[in-house]
Amino acid sequence: MHKNQHLLFSVLFLFFFGWKSFSQEKVMHPKNEFRGVWIATVVNIDWPKTSIDNVEKEKADYLEILNTYKKLNYNAVIVQIRSVGDAIYPSELAPWSRFLTGKEGQAPNPYYDTLAWMIEEAHNRGFEFHAWLNPYRATFDLNKQQLSPNHDLFKHPEWMIEYGGKWYYDPALPEVQEHLTKVVKEVVDKYDIDAIHFDDYFYPYTIPGKVFNDNASFKKYGSGLSRSDWRRANVSNFVHTISTTIKASKPWVQFGISPFGVWRNKAQDPKGSETQSTSNYDDLYADPLLWMDQKWIDYILPQLYWSMNNPRASYSKLVKWWSENSNNTAIYIGHASYKIRGDGDKSWNFANEIPTQVDFARSFKNVSGSAYFSSKWFMNKNFDVARILEENQYKYPAIPAAVPNLKHIIIDTPVVTEFVKDSTKYSFSLKNPLNTNVRYIVIYGGDHISKVDINDATKIIDKVRAIEKDGVISFSIPAEKIRQYKACAVTFIDYFANESTPTAADLKKNFKIYLPAQPNENR
Repeated sequence: MHKNQHLLFSVLFLFFFGWKSFSQEKVMHPKNEFRGVWIATVVNIDWPKTSIDNVEKEKADYLEILNTYKKLNYNAVIVQIRSVGDAIYPSELAPWSRFLTGKEGQAPNPYYDTLAWMIEEAHNRGFEFHAWLNPYRATFDLNKQQLSPNHDLFKHPEWMIEYGGKWYYDPALPEVQEHLTKVVKEVVDKYDIDAIHFDDYFYPYTIPGKVFNDNASFKKYGSGLSRSDWRRANVSNFVHTISTTIKASKPWVQFGISPFGVWRNKAQDPKGSETQSTSNYDDLYADPLLWMDQKWIDYILPQLYWSMNNPRASYSKLVKWWSENSNNTAIYIGHASYKIRGDGDKSWNFANEIPTQVDFARSFKNVSGSAYFSSKWFMNKNFDVARILEENQYKYPAIPAAVPNLKHIIIDTPVVTEFVKDSTKYSFSLKNPLNTNVRYIVIYGGDHISKVDINDATKIIDKVRAIEKDGVISFSIPAEKIRQYKACAVTFIDYFANESTPTAADLKKNFKIYLPAQPNENR
């Protein structure tokens, strides 16, 4: 499409769907919204920047990512902790990643538990931490010399299938499923994560002229099914097992999957989308609709990495399709920040493509957030797009709501036992509740103790980590963030991401009392 034609089409589209992206007054500011960013470690896409960075630089670069996205009012990081049969954490089941230390199987020096530290720093800034694993991809190439002797390719070569220049775990083998379930369980048991996250890699994407040779396992375990149905059953059984394993260990840990953006094309299935594309069901042998129907996952995050009006797979049509076909789960939308000014589709040359996508997704009531691949694309680049988001769509903070399967009412209400202010900070002490495991405290501002609206995102002062000591949760807010208000309200966020009834406080004086505030509409 000619540039002028494209611009005219975009203007007409915005006219029909509302001039949201260019008019700050009309931009919605949802209080509850998931805003995530993927941090990819495989081949050092995002972090560490190189595999030979020293520990001090690794840490500084990770904190720069967190601080950048905190400033942009994001609230979740999706960090790749296992990419090719390896780990960026000490594991009994996989060697240290060479992308972290330069040599597979070699621990960081000076030693630190990388994952525990990353989670701690994310939580300190109010982020949810979603631990992202690629279960089936065993290697990134065929170079065995760079693998640790403890890699599964050497320990269990019978588990592996070579395809397209990589090695993959055979998804059909019961021993593979058992092993990969142990990998997930180790992370859930050992680390204070908020979610386990899988992306779109199940059976590998089709490569013309190549065959994924699972003949032996199909012959042994096929049970009379077609190969396609059998492969889908293998993936579904694994997803189900991971779900039950997570919940048996820590019921509050979410299980989220970010599938390829097309379930099926309408040409293959009347229920499919109006697209001409690779699909989950037919090409990757993954059936996200089944996972949702069975309540095996807590959120779905389809990767809608196309422009609004892409002729083969349009973002706008696919958002509508996923909105109409999702159930039992939270729905977030995956955005392709990596395509900005770097794609054959010239729509990505326009700074407003992603802001328009966010506005469009928000027009669907059951779509409750977004995530971006990947973190480096708003790090010292694409300033214009990041600025539009920061000044409009993400001008104010937001809090991820509890996913459908984890919603409940918190019976405890914050009890403020002490409040002291000085020129630099306002310090609060709360009684640690008996029945609630508190993850965060949210503080809202207002003009009067009876008029603090906790359903207004513009009134969020901060979201701070709850640290308990001797039965008391203490925290401080910098004076410059709170002194403009005469009153505030505080709420609990529990480990399931539910928010409590608020307690209001008069900021004009030090106090030791508490009063009820306006109720939370989103409980």
